[in-house]
This record gives sequence, C-alpha cells and structure tokens, in this order.
Amino acid sequence: MVKSVKVPNISATEPDWSREQLRRWWDPSRQLLKSIRNYQKWQANEGIVGRFLGPVNVLQHRFWSVITGADIPLTCQIGGGLLLTHPNGVIIHPNAVIGPNCLILQQVTIVANVKIGGHVDIGAGAKIIRPVSIGDHAKIGANAVVLNDVPVGATAVGVPAKIKLSCI
Repeated sequence: MVKSVKVPNISATEPDWSREQLRRWWDPSRQLLKSIRNYQKWQANEGIVGRFLGPVNVLQHRFWSVITGADIPLTCQIGGGLLLTHPNGVIIHPNAVIGPNCLILQQVTIVANVKIGGHVDIGAGAKIIRPVSIGDHAKIGANAVVLNDVPVGATAVGVPAKIKLSCI
C-alpha cells in the first residue's frame, strides 16, 4: 500500500506576484511592499531616473512604515509573493532572507542571518531570535520562540519552539 503525500498548492520556489498586487489604493501592507520593491528596482538602475525615484520611494516607504507600524528595511531580501495580512509590529532585520510566497502575521520579529524558505507561514507574535534556517513549507505557530532550525514541512510551536514533523 502506497501512502499519498499532500502536495501544497503554493510553490516554494516560484513567486506568485498576484499575492502582492494592489486591490485598491488604501492597502497599506501591499503599498509598503510596493515601495520596497520599487526602491530596490530603481537602486539597480543607475540612470538619472533611478537617482530621482530612489528618494521618492524612500519617502513612500517611510509613510507606509508609519501607517502599518512595521519595521521592514528597504534593503531586505524578500522573495516575491509575501503576504503581510496585518503588518503591525512586524520587525525584519535587513540581513534576514525570506523566500517566496511566505505569510507573516502581526507582531513577528526576525533577527539577522535568518534564512526562511519558500511558502513558510509565520503566526502572530512569533519570534525568530537566533540565526536559524527554516525549511520550505514550514509553519511557525503563534507566539512561538524559534531557537533552532526548522526542517522542511515541519511545524514549530511553543516557547521555546518544539518541532513537530509532518508530511507535506
């Protein structure tokens, strides 16, 4: 008898950019991500337009950072398709790397040198406070304090977080 393995619908490698598309103008979390993406795009462009639009994107980023209450630097390495449903209190260190199609809820803290794989869900209030790696399709529970690596497809819950392995 062969066991079937549940395959996730969301890719851990290919970003789903539709998750970041603006639905209306007042969409603070997506506007914040848009300002970060535009800043990074214009910093890569070394022309006169890039020099002009860079500071404009910095102002937009500051505005949307205040509105959302999030501390996500312009230089963050964020994969496409990030969902910030409630970005209030989200703090991400500029040296953290976040893979594509992740979900980050409110009051999450991510410190330096953390590597988060693709399609990782991070629950409200979770703290990742050591330089760890989190595998693709992992889940971090609400208010979990992650101190160790989380393997692919695993769930981490509790203080300190304990790893629960699961099939994906």
